[in-house]
Amino acid sequence: MNILNKFSLLAILLLHFAGHSYSQPKLKNITTVTGKKVSAVQLDKIIWETMDNLKIAGVSIAIINDARMVYHRNFGIKNFETKEPVNDSTLFEGASLSKPLFAYFLLKMVENGVVDLDTPLYKYMPHPAIKDNDRRYELITARMVLSHQTGFPNWSEDKPIEMTFTPGTGFSYSGEAHQWLTALLATQMKTNWQAGLDSIFQQEVAKPLGMKHSYYVRNKFTRKNKATGYYKDGRAKDIWQSGSVSFGGAHTLHSEAADFSRFLIAMINGVGLQKATFDDMLKEQIHFYQDSELSKYGQTGWALGFAMKPTPSGIRYMHTGNNSGFQAYCCFYKEKKYGFVLFTNSEKTFELYEKIGKFLDDEF
Repeated sequence: MNILNKFSLLAILLLHFAGHSYSQPKLKNITTVTGKKVSAVQLDKIIWETMDNLKIAGVSIAIINDARMVYHRNFGIKNFETKEPVNDSTLFEGASLSKPLFAYFLLKMVENGVVDLDTPLYKYMPHPAIKDNDRRYELITARMVLSHQTGFPNWSEDKPIEMTFTPGTGFSYSGEAHQWLTALLATQMKTNWQAGLDSIFQQEVAKPLGMKHSYYVRNKFTRKNKATGYYKDGRAKDIWQSGSVSFGGAHTLHSEAADFSRFLIAMINGVGLQKATFDDMLKEQIHFYQDSELSKYGQTGWALGFAMKPTPSGIRYMHTGNNSGFQAYCCFYKEKKYGFVLFTNSEKTFELYEKIGKFLDDEF
């Protein structure tokens, strides 16, 4: 029997309630981004039923109302073999949710004078692997990296990087460019591109924001508390492949919904950076052409770290995350002071969010 079919919804419910108490046990209603009151109990039911239908192992979710986390739930299990319930310490791969948090960290370092947002990066550290020595790469700045205007591919896959356009003239989503910026930042701060840079992140960002369990590198806590990721076909991801010892600003964040919601609350309240920096971070840096790939989802441009989507409720700042075996999603509306965070150890997160988003009047 497929391991995913061994657990009915009822069995997972029993596992969950045996090992976890809700963060807000008296919560009755949640306010959606449109201002409607919805039942927290009904949302719980929708999540459980959808998880059971999709065979999703575990979920960490948080909702922000009026710049406060009002709903935080952990559902399901970390691992189908051990049956250990997801709890407040369980970590998930944030995948590309790494990028907006890294953007916040980088902008903090800009304020500290470590790097400049608009100085060409090669002046700090030349890139060692540009195909055909394409000098156009020398135009790239940190601003272009954080708003995906570099002309780099998403990942080079150990090949020389081939520029697809002159930097600053187009949009190309790139984790590779973030890796260069990460290495450059570590070099500028005279630390290693592993635990050294993460320790600075902890001191400069995580601790001030109250993020207790968010790390970019593998450590004792992540090894003990990380959930096992599951592919769409139900196979488990090799956990030793999924925790990096190197800091990856693009993809190596390990976190959970309550912790990440504290970052979104800081974005809503403008905490931790100067007002001018926040204004710059949330300003559209590049506008998409109508026939672009992301336009079909209603996204119109990219800020520093977040995609932007105009809605009847205001601008939705958003990001998705997709590593093998894990997916994640976050969004916030600054004026509405509303936010949402979702982590799973599954590759079916967006099918789950179809149900949740419809219930919350905030479909993807």
